Parts: sequence; structure tokens; C-alpha cells
Amino acid sequence: MSTSKLDTSGIFQSLTLESQQTRLSLSADAILFRKNGIEFRSEKPIPTWTEMTVDLQSPRDGKKVNCIGIVVECHGNRHAGYFVSMVFMNLSRQSQEHLAQLAYSQLA
Repeated sequence: MSTSKLDTSGIFQSLTLESQQTRLSLSADAILFRKNGIEFRSEKPIPTWTEMTVDLQSPRDGKKVNCIGIVVECHGNRHAGYFVSMVFMNLSRQSQEHLAQLAYSQLA
């Protein structure tokens, strides 16, 4: 069992997700950070196993973190929206540690 809350740390000001068919730009407060990925809402469904490029940008120093994510779950409906779970692939150790800190800081 786990609990979470939306990221309010201000670490990332925006998130851009892009695949061949889809491009999303999400605010930081619309993202749930996990130790190995993210969860977010989307107006349109994204097929499971879709590979997407993810760009995170820090408002503090403007640095961008680029990574590849795979959609592992997408459920919902067209009326309420879709809840998407994405796992990041091939992250550096430093990026993994930073993501884990974000995920655990949400639980504090």
C-alpha cells in the first residue's frame, strides 16, 4: 500500500511528453512522481507500451532532464479523462536518485 500527493516542491516547472502521435505539456502540479516513473492525467488515451520522450525542466537552474518513458497503464474514459502510468527507461544513477527523492519527498 502506498500514498502519494501531487508534487508541490517546484523542482520541475513543466513536463513535455512526446511520441510520434502525441505531444503533451503538463504543469508540475499535474504529475505524481514515482521512484521509477510518473503518473498523470490525459484527455486522450495513450496506448499501453507507447514509447515517449520526456523532458523535465527545473525552474531553479533551467536545466533539462531528457529521458525515455514507456506507458505501462492507461485507464479511464473520455468523460473523466485517462490516468496514465509511465516507467522511465535507461536512467542514469544520478537521475534515478533524483527521481526517488522526488517520489519520497511527496510522502513527507
